[in-house]
Amino acid sequence: QVQLVESGGGLVQPGGSLRLSCVLSGRRLSSYIMGWYRQAPGKQRELVAEITSGDIKTYVDSVKGRFTISRDNAHNTLYLQMNSLKPEDTAVYYCTTGLNWGQGTQVTVSS
Repeated sequence: QVQLVESGGGLVQPGGSLRLSCVLSGRRLSSYIMGWYRQAPGKQRELVAEITSGDIKTYVDSVKGRFTISRDNAHNTLYLQMNSLKPEDTAVYYCTTGLNWGQGTQVTVSS
């Protein structure tokens, strides 16, 4: 059974940082293109960042230079380092293999 479990969300002030983690079980992380999505209240889910098995990374324009996606295949874990957070980054963040999704972790950026 494939399962994705995110963690690391929380409340942070503008300009702060968080690191999200996503642990994949039931499959090898190295087999997948992995992605982080987010969904803010009243908005559609959007792709934030993606990483291929060859470590090619892509980002939505709004997070370029602030967020970094990475993967640790040995520990079957995907990360999203988020720096210089803004209130508009507030959303539920999900990791995905493209077929399977985690339950999401809430990120709230507010003073």
